[in-house]
Amino acid sequence: MLPIQDTVPRRNPPLVTYALIAVNVLAFLVESSLPPPALERLFYLFGVVPARFTHPEWAAWVGFPIDNYWPFVTSMFLHGGLFHLFGNMWTLWIFGDNVEDRMGRWRFLAFYLLCGIAAGVVHWLTNPSSTVPTVGASGAIAGVLGAYFFLFPFARIILLVPVFFLPFFFEMPAFTYLLFWFLTQVLSGALALAGPEAVGGIAWWAHVGGFVAGVLLYRFFLRPPAAYRKHQLDELGPEGAWYVYRY
Repeated sequence: MLPIQDTVPRRNPPLVTYALIAVNVLAFLVESSLPPPALERLFYLFGVVPARFTHPEWAAWVGFPIDNYWPFVTSMFLHGGLFHLFGNMWTLWIFGDNVEDRMGRWRFLAFYLLCGIAAGVVHWLTNPSSTVPTVGASGAIAGVLGAYFFLFPFARIILLVPVFFLPFFFEMPAFTYLLFWFLTQVLSGALALAGPEAVGGIAWWAHVGGFVAGVLLYRFFLRPPAAYRKHQLDELGPEGAWYVYRY
């Protein structure tokens, strides 16, 4: 299921969301210009390699910088491929603007980075001896989804589902869609712990950690109530007259 759009109008241009997407795209263009050996070195130095922090002696022997925790930040801006980049940036485009609206720009940026760091730490703790570098903005974006889950539970998400190469569109409440997404991450993460070969190389627990961090932290980053006015029903478009929840 691919989310196409939500029904929550935004009040302000989501400049931080735009900037995050731009930085990720720029970083990917730099990645694409590198030869394979240099790209692999980039991922190992700036991606999260759990064994690097669990086994510092091994890390020093391999040649990792000592006491350097910046990969928990830099890994958020690297991606393993075009599809990886597109999926993350599209999701941030759909859900990030409304969360940024409720938090304000600088609060949203801090929230995004903190959720990404939390996701990286959870991935480290659940895969402490892994020597495979993990990259991607998925954990930070999962935090945005966790905030959206509680801020806009009654929003409608327009989904695209291809059936035999034919596109089908339907609506689903944000609460249902995001709860289903979260449960699939937990299930996939449990399967990964049981047998990593069964679920591929996706950092499922980073997604779970980011989402939970978003759920727990979002309220501390919201703008004061006086600084945000909910939409009136007549501001939500023609269908807004039937909504019982004001965003």
